[in-house]
Amino acid sequence: MHDQRKDGGFLGQPAWLWSFTALVVGLLLSGLAATFHAEALEKGRQQRLERLAERSFEAVEAQLQTCALLVRSVQALFLSSDEVTAGEFEAMYANLRPREQFPSLQAMAYAERSDRAAPDVEPDGREHYLTTLVAPLSGNQMLVGLDIATQPANLAAARFARDADRPVMSAPFQLIQRAGMPGPNDGVTIRLPVFSAGAPPADLAERRSREIGSLAASFRVSRLIADALPAESRESFAIRVFDVTGGGRLPLFGEGQEADAVTSPGPLHSRDIAFGGRTWRIEAQPLATVDPAGWVPALTFGIGVLASLLLALLAWSIAGTRARALALAGEMAAQFRESEERFRALNELLPALVMLARAGDARLVYANQACRDRFGIEGDVTGVRLGELVEDPALRQRVEGLAGSPDAIISETALLRGANEVPFWSTLSVSTIRLGDVPHLLAVANDITELRVLSEELSYQASHDSLTSLYNRREFERRLDAAIASLDDGGPDWALLYMDLDQFKLINDTSGHYAGDQLLAQLATLLSGMLPADAVVARLGGDEFAILLRDTDEARAVAVAESLRTEIDGYVFGWEQRNYTISTSIGVVMLHGPGLSQRTVLAHADTACYMAKERGRNRVHLFSEQDSETTQRRSEMEWAGRIRQALSDGRFLLHFQELAPLWDGDRADGVHMEMLVRLRDESGQLVPPGAFIPAAERFGLMPQLDRWVVETALANFSRLHPSGKPVKLCAINLSGPTFEDAAFADFVLEALERHGVSPQRICFEITETAAVSSMARAVEFMQRLRAAGCKFSLDDFGSGMASFGYLKNLPVDFIKIDGSFIRNIETDPVSYSIVRAVTDIGHQLGLQVVGEWVADERARDLLRGLSVDYAQGFAIHKPEAALCFRDKPAA
Repeated sequence: MHDQRKDGGFLGQPAWLWSFTALVVGLLLSGLAATFHAEALEKGRQQRLERLAERSFEAVEAQLQTCALLVRSVQALFLSSDEVTAGEFEAMYANLRPREQFPSLQAMAYAERSDRAAPDVEPDGREHYLTTLVAPLSGNQMLVGLDIATQPANLAAARFARDADRPVMSAPFQLIQRAGMPGPNDGVTIRLPVFSAGAPPADLAERRSREIGSLAASFRVSRLIADALPAESRESFAIRVFDVTGGGRLPLFGEGQEADAVTSPGPLHSRDIAFGGRTWRIEAQPLATVDPAGWVPALTFGIGVLASLLLALLAWSIAGTRARALALAGEMAAQFRESEERFRALNELLPALVMLARAGDARLVYANQACRDRFGIEGDVTGVRLGELVEDPALRQRVEGLAGSPDAIISETALLRGANEVPFWSTLSVSTIRLGDVPHLLAVANDITELRVLSEELSYQASHDSLTSLYNRREFERRLDAAIASLDDGGPDWALLYMDLDQFKLINDTSGHYAGDQLLAQLATLLSGMLPADAVVARLGGDEFAILLRDTDEARAVAVAESLRTEIDGYVFGWEQRNYTISTSIGVVMLHGPGLSQRTVLAHADTACYMAKERGRNRVHLFSEQDSETTQRRSEMEWAGRIRQALSDGRFLLHFQELAPLWDGDRADGVHMEMLVRLRDESGQLVPPGAFIPAAERFGLMPQLDRWVVETALANFSRLHPSGKPVKLCAINLSGPTFEDAAFADFVLEALERHGVSPQRICFEITETAAVSSMARAVEFMQRLRAAGCKFSLDDFGSGMASFGYLKNLPVDFIKIDGSFIRNIETDPVSYSIVRAVTDIGHQLGLQVVGEWVADERARDLLRGLSVDYAQGFAIHKPEAALCFRDKPAA
């Protein structure tokens, strides 16, 4: 023993050996701890970068979706207006102020579909889209008149959008308006089709035939992507974006790859975003940056080295004398206290709320700085119970009772009571730990109030209309489905009220769309204040509103509708020194019993609202399956589908009826005939025009049918009359919507030239009512074709609202006296006088007069005595099939 103490040894070994062994083991353990710490920090960094990359990808995808909503909002202008003028287009652009949200937006443009590259160019059999409307015009003047058929990427997007009827994005292309300007001129367009008026296209063929133009928003793609990316992403990654549609790899954007930028060896983050028929690949390569926490593993290793040295000294001290051991123990205790202070200081800097409480009474023994600030705790924290910070009584009881379950952990979203008793939302985790032999409760919370508020705002925006704060169409349809489901489960009856304002378009046209928006917002407030608290009120779009009433009968539903109608009828809307009176038409549909569908209920509501408008507007109509007008509207809707199918199947055919001159001098010039359209049904039977023409007029199919008649008559002009006699004059009837079509005159002139028919042999018949209802458009249309040599006849003269003053202003060659006067000419002196007056005035204006519905020779003689020029009717000629249709078998 004496020798061992003298040598400083311990258990027979030298003291330096124990000290060296302790130092080596300590250094190894320190190296392992520092390595694990560095790996943990790197893993955390990679996770942060991965989340940041995902947020960047989502931001770009959200930006594209928002761009599509911008184009969809502009498309609504075309859906709500028969013709969008350049002024309306510019006003819409000014009201939307899209560049405040989309600095990358270059232009909004509308291109009209045509078969010509320009109005004065011969058709070449290809599709052309001539740009007619551009906003803003400043800086984009060269787009006016641009044919996007010259830009393959743009043309492909337009066709795809038309065929799919959804937003489509083009491939990247060069923006022509930025040619020669500083900065990149790369661009893309997001397009939506614009269809002609009528029911939504049912299939691809109808979408192609009814497309009238294409709406597009062009963006500088590099600016669009740069604006979407968070600033933190652009500082942390080298970001590249490629268009990889079809396997290609077209560069769209590249940032963070300058000569002095060095990328990190970390993994490449990538995602493919599919939007509008294109696929973008976003690649984010982390940049080599200085990690602010990179020194922490070194600190860990340093502390380990220090601890190893201390351990070595301790071993030396233990192997030495008791005094040295006690001195070293004191020194180490001081070192550990310093380490604890450093740990406490680091914990104080954490943004999370950290609390430590005794398990027995749940009183706090420690709370970090963030916790004290958030809860408003000043001074000693031991007077605060952990449960007192929890708002929910049930959760408070669970937290305080956690000490009885050592292995239990609470982790959930909770409402905590902050400073000044102001609650806030947080994620709260509470678990039991033991410090020495004493059980404690460790609680960690993170404030998520802002995140929860944002989530609630997004949820609200997804289900509510931004203008009126009422439910939007999507949420209303979800509530309607729930009501139908409750009926299937035997629940009480519901009522659906479908409202449509009667004068809304007038306000938009005279005072602008902003005034219309203000009216809708005021009416939304009015509706909410009048209806029961459990009523579901929604704006479906435009000026259409819907209301769901629960547990109601027909009498109460109609009474509520009447009260709404009366209140709105008495409402006066004032705007810029103008006052407008408002009225509404309301359709009421009762929902009772199982088996209903959303589509059927909404169709019934639309029909009921339509009936209310048909009966004079400003009224309430209760839907009934037995209603004759409802049956008629359904029949017309069915006929609309049959007409479209008949046009597709080629089941329309032409008949003709001759007109006889009442003076012998006109007989040698050839046949004067009027073309009549007929339809064969699916079984091959002829359908009278009175069965399908009203439906065609109501659902906007007459322009398409009139085009078929003109094309067929001109293509078979030499095979119309079965006798082979030359046709002196062929009369073709046109509906009002047809001559309002700006492209129809060009279509007629092109068809005349293509089939080699002289315009002097064609006479178009337009009814008096249609001509007067749109006088300016009618005169412009007639003058265009009369300049080429075509003639015009004013049909059914005397049946409508026209006066002889109107007749003087219409460029017609014939007037056809309404048959109701001719039919009674033998027995009614008034009819006789009207026919004579019309004939005399027509001749004074240099017009030829035709009398129709001539049923016998007596009427013919009377017309001849009144100097009428032509007669038409069964006494002259009964309608028969044109020669070109006599050899065609029945469909």
